[in-house]
Amino acid sequence: MLMNSSPVSTDPLALRERAGVRVAFLGIGLMGSRMSTRLLQAGHHLSIWNRTRAATEPLAAQGAQVLPDLSQPIEADVIGLCLADDAAVQQVASQIMPQLQAGQIVVDFSSITAETTRDLAQLAQARGAFWVDAPVSGGVIGAEQGTLVIFAGGDSTAIAQLTDFFAPLSQRVTHMGASGAGQVTKICNQLIVAANSTLIAEAVALAQRAGVNASQLAPALAGGFADSKPLQILAPRMASQTFEPVQWKVQTLNKDLNNALNLAQSFSLSIPVAQHAQQRLQQQVDAGQAAADLSSIIQLYVK
Repeated sequence: MLMNSSPVSTDPLALRERAGVRVAFLGIGLMGSRMSTRLLQAGHHLSIWNRTRAATEPLAAQGAQVLPDLSQPIEADVIGLCLADDAAVQQVASQIMPQLQAGQIVVDFSSITAETTRDLAQLAQARGAFWVDAPVSGGVIGAEQGTLVIFAGGDSTAIAQLTDFFAPLSQRVTHMGASGAGQVTKICNQLIVAANSTLIAEAVALAQRAGVNASQLAPALAGGFADSKPLQILAPRMASQTFEPVQWKVQTLNKDLNNALNLAQSFSLSIPVAQHAQQRLQQQVDAGQAAADLSSIIQLYVK
């Protein structure tokens, strides 16, 4: 076992000896709240923390234990993070890192830079713990339904022991390589999603200008080469300008694209399509729509 009165193992294989997984989940936002709900419903013992305590109340009502702060050792086998950006992850890591116990596995679902991830993985390793970067794709719907796809980076043995933890959350986990590889994969995912989303907005605007019922675009294109999950989700919302409930925040994809552009620049690689998409997202941020749903970028085309 990871934590008891006997000597503590630094081998994540010890998870196999447990009847269940003790999970702490830090970050109860759009994604984290839904992922935590699924973990709780799957029967895992769940502790939760969020910077704004009010966000923890619905899960507490369902039986989750609320951590008052992060100043004490977290009694969990797996510590999940789902936070906004590098700064938020680094801030939380600075609080939990001194308390990490040998054999604990930190699973970071946040979308951050590979550089930050590698630095944090080294710090965790120095404590005999494991840091797995595990950014996801699938959005709020995927989090609600447990159909996320996970791109994992880090120690292969630790990742192999997370099967029961990942099961309620995802349809597939792919180990992409060493620490940071999961984050690079997520950046590639976001490049495609961002370019696709921008083109969907342009297609909806063009259809409307040409007198075509844009609400029929998604069903008409379903199953063809232009089809995609973003098309089926975003096109109807864009056509009707229905932006609630929020499923993807503009600021989140904008942050991810900035990370992508910085990573590409570090390799002297030009990615002009991603740059154009980021400029459009930045326009929406500058218009005060940072927290709005991604579908709201149609407002840049339809006045």
